[in-house]
Amino acid sequence: MKVVITGGAGFIGANTCAALLRAGSGDGPHGNPTGATPIEVTVLDDLSSGRMSNLSGLDVTMVEGSILDDDALDASFAGADSVIHLAARPSVPRSIADPVTAHTVNATGTVMVLEAARRHDVGHVVVASSSSVYGSNPTLPKTEDMTLRPMSPYAASKLATETYTVAWASSYGMDTLAFRFFNVFGPLQPADHVYAAVVPAFVAAALDGRPLPINGDGSQSRDFTSVHTVAATLTDAVVRRVGHPAPVNLAFGTRTTLLELIGELERQLGRPLEREHRPPRAGDVPHSQADQTRFESLFGHITPVPLPEALADTIAWMQSARAADPTGSTDLH
Repeated sequence: MKVVITGGAGFIGANTCAALLRAGSGDGPHGNPTGATPIEVTVLDDLSSGRMSNLSGLDVTMVEGSILDDDALDASFAGADSVIHLAARPSVPRSIADPVTAHTVNATGTVMVLEAARRHDVGHVVVASSSSVYGSNPTLPKTEDMTLRPMSPYAASKLATETYTVAWASSYGMDTLAFRFFNVFGPLQPADHVYAAVVPAFVAAALDGRPLPINGDGSQSRDFTSVHTVAATLTDAVVRRVGHPAPVNLAFGTRTTLLELIGELERQLGRPLEREHRPPRAGDVPHSQADQTRFESLFGHITPVPLPEALADTIAWMQSARAADPTGSTDLH
């Protein structure tokens, strides 16, 4: 079985590569009661945000190239059974600074991925959308059928991602599954750039002894999801060839404020942490929490990694990465 992961050198992609290879060897999180089917993994990544070091020790075929390049897509997709499309231009503030590139990579890039899958008769495509598509709709929890009100170019581009995917399924008979990710975090996630996500930004600041940067008053809440849970779900979706005619939330209905997250980080590190409050960022939604009804109907056997355990795993990884390079030059992108 050949699986292609676009953006596979990113932190979600690399963790998913590892999960797929374990499943192919019969060593996945749930075992393989029918016997393992070997899984061959091909990564397509232009390394604009992913890193080759994320794939260290993993037996994958690497194609360095862009999802906007048909030649790179064709080289990757030939003979594939499934595609997991994770390649994207991430970050709400980054999209506000450069909306055209966000649209080109996330919307046009998805069309090119879907067309490449169709050219090569792949038949099964799983794509990553985002909880940001819910935007300013204040209703909690977020159900997949509620009115969507994107607040940023990034959110609009991810809405295009999932909408094109559903349209291609309807038009061309492809099996597709569009997941709406909710604040995924964990090992390999970059921390040392201006667009870093909140969990790695907080952990890095705490380990450096710097104030934790809080955009707003810290009361905003998120449905944090471990990257290991996401990787296990993506792997299961591919192995069982799961499809659905509408987007699916990939989260578990939790709601943690940033101040509560900092409190858990303080508990695990055993010391108080200084905070630096900054103005709220344009495009950020105040609260996010998933309704998991649709997810449970498809993946009810998936057990999420609890936030304290996932945070401890993230801290341990970042400490290990720094210890491996005490000069401070370790590439954590």
